Amino acid sequence: MKYNFDEIVNRRGTYSVKWDGGQLIKNMGLTDRYDDETIPLFTADMDLPVPQPLIDALHKTVDHRIFGYSIFPDEYFDAIQKWFKKRHDWIIQKEEIIFSPGTVHALSIAVRALTDPGDGIIIQRPVYPPFTSVITANGREVRNNAFTCNDEGYYHIDFEDFEAKAKDEKTKMFIMCNPHNPTGRIFNTDELKKLSEICLKNDVIIVADEIHGDLIRRNQTFIPIAKAASNVDHIITFTAINKTFNVAGLHCTNVIISNPELRNKFISVMGTHLPSPFTVSALIAVYNEGEEWLEQLKEYIDGTMEWVVEFLAERMPKVKVRIPEGTYIMWLDFSGYGLSPEDVHDRIYNKANVLLEDGKMFGEEGLAYQRICIPSPRPMIKEALERITREFENIK
Repeated sequence: MKYNFDEIVNRRGTYSVKWDGGQLIKNMGLTDRYDDETIPLFTADMDLPVPQPLIDALHKTVDHRIFGYSIFPDEYFDAIQKWFKKRHDWIIQKEEIIFSPGTVHALSIAVRALTDPGDGIIIQRPVYPPFTSVITANGREVRNNAFTCNDEGYYHIDFEDFEAKAKDEKTKMFIMCNPHNPTGRIFNTDELKKLSEICLKNDVIIVADEIHGDLIRRNQTFIPIAKAASNVDHIITFTAINKTFNVAGLHCTNVIISNPELRNKFISVMGTHLPSPFTVSALIAVYNEGEEWLEQLKEYIDGTMEWVVEFLAERMPKVKVRIPEGTYIMWLDFSGYGLSPEDVHDRIYNKANVLLEDGKMFGEEGLAYQRICIPSPRPMIKEALERITREFENIK
């Protein structure tokens, strides 16, 4: 079927964090202003309708009228295995799959299960803020292998610095994000092999957040690090339907761990989590019948990103932006205006009444940036950027 992603679905009054959580958002310090006219584009949460097979599956679950304790049927694991074999040529064994109610939850479990207080953990800033918080909250130390950025806004790994940090005897883990949030980089095969080899040589466990791996541009290829590496004994991978199919509220992350020793350590700390029957129904439906929807979604997101780049080039040429290789996130560089981060924030959040995410949340490397999540109907994105433009158009 043909999906209409331009349709604006009213999400107010549906318990949505981004549309109903204004007070929570203000309490978190993300903005001073939030009202009925705010356009929230700050979180990785689509405003687009989900696949029809998913809706049908959830209706079937509802119609049963009983929602008791649930298990993972063979169909659940089969759907995961078939999806990754078909889409990424990655063979996953059933026993390697561990359910978690969320990616950040799983990340915290991995840190506690596989490292000790005081250990060093490598991350690559600018990066998703919970990468930092799960390290510091659990008494571990951040080792920042900061990305380098060229004049075209393209980010690269500093391998010399990475290897130096990996060689530190206190470094025990590397948390990687691929596709990378917020820069949108997809690591290529050579980069993945090199990262894996350095970590294997230095007994550093890799925790790979790959939950955006299905959200890539039409001319890009995503390769799981467990597929690229020659040895996977030190690799843990997070996959999820949450971002790909807009079901974050159903809490479904799957952790792939090939090494039985690491797997047992992870499970011993996490304990047992039973799924919601809606989660089971959702995963089976989207992995078995959601591919047509996903391809249409990717085309739509690609078109929106192309529009954003063209719009900014014409109306706000001082903002540097490039189409990311993956994710539905765009990373906007406002440094060309010569304004303080606070002034940029005030013009966007308070005056334009558009809610993005300040780049400083991703590390000091992001001070001049704003992150915008664009998986919303294109008319909404256009209105948001028109508002922002009006607040910057008189700056020489």
